[in-house]
Amino acid sequence: MKLVDAHIHLSDPEYNQKVNKIIEDAKRSNVVAIVSNSMNLQTSLLSLQLAKEHSGLVYAAIGIHPWSIGRLSSNEVQDTVDLILQHGTHDEKLVAVGEIGLDYQYVTSQELQNLQRKVFDEMLRAAEKLSLPVIIHSRGTAAEILSLFPSYSVKGVLFHWFSGSKELLHQIIDRGYYISEGPPSVYSSRIQEIIKQTPLTNLLTETDGPVHFWGPFKGEITTPSFLPLVLKVVARLKKTKKVDVANQILQNFSNLFKISNGYGGASNKRRGKMQD
Repeated sequence: MKLVDAHIHLSDPEYNQKVNKIIEDAKRSNVVAIVSNSMNLQTSLLSLQLAKEHSGLVYAAIGIHPWSIGRLSSNEVQDTVDLILQHGTHDEKLVAVGEIGLDYQYVTSQELQNLQRKVFDEMLRAAEKLSLPVIIHSRGTAAEILSLFPSYSVKGVLFHWFSGSKELLHQIIDRGYYISEGPPSVYSSRIQEIIKQTPLTNLLTETDGPVHFWGPFKGEITTPSFLPLVLKVVARLKKTKKVDVANQILQNFSNLFKISNGYGGASNKRRGKMQD
C-alpha cells in the first residue's frame, strides 16, 4: 500500500537536523509522497529546497500562515508572492500554496484581523494566477473562508485538519473540496465522526508535524510513520479494506496536486501559462 502525507511542516525549526531520519522513517512506512507546508518566506524557501533534495518524495506548498501575520518583515508578503509566481510556472516540486487561511483565536485587534484577510487574499490571487491548489487553515473561520471562495477561481482546495460543523463539512464536500485528517483520528471521537461523514473521494491523510499528539503518539516526534495507524482507523470507520482506502487516498492526492506517472520520480501535469 502506498501512503501519502498531504500536510507536514518539514521546514519547521523543530525538524532541524532530523529531516533525513524522517524521510527514512517515511520510506519504511510505505509513504510515497509528502507535502512540506510553509509558514512564511523563510520556511517557503526551505520547503522548496527540501523538495529539491528529496525529489519524487517531497513536494512543496509555500505561503504565509495566518499565525505569521504579526511577525512579517516589510516586504515578506510580496517576496512570498513573487516566489510563488517564480516557481509556479515551471517547478514541478511546487504543488500548492499553503498553509494559508484565517485564524482569529490569538488575534484580538481588528487591524491584525484585516491584515490576515489581506494576506489571505494575496495568497489566493497568486494561486489563482497559476491554477495551483490551496491548503487551508480554518480554525473557527471555515464559514468565512467558504463565503470568500466564490470570488476566486481556485482550482483545488484542501481544508487541513478540518474539525468544523457537519453543515460546513457538507458545503466542502458539495463543492468538491477535500479535507485531510491525521493522528487525532486515532483517539478523537469528533474527528472520527467527521471521517464517517466524508466520502473517501474527498479525504486525504496528513500528520501536521511537528505538532505533538496524544493517545499512542504521546511523547513521540511526529513523522509520516504515523500514517499506517491513521489508515487503519479510516478503513475501520469506513468499513473498507485498507488497500482500497489507501488507493483512493492516493488517487485523491494525485487529483488535487496534479501529480502523475507514479511516485518516486513523479511529474506534475498542471503546468501551463500564467493567467492574466
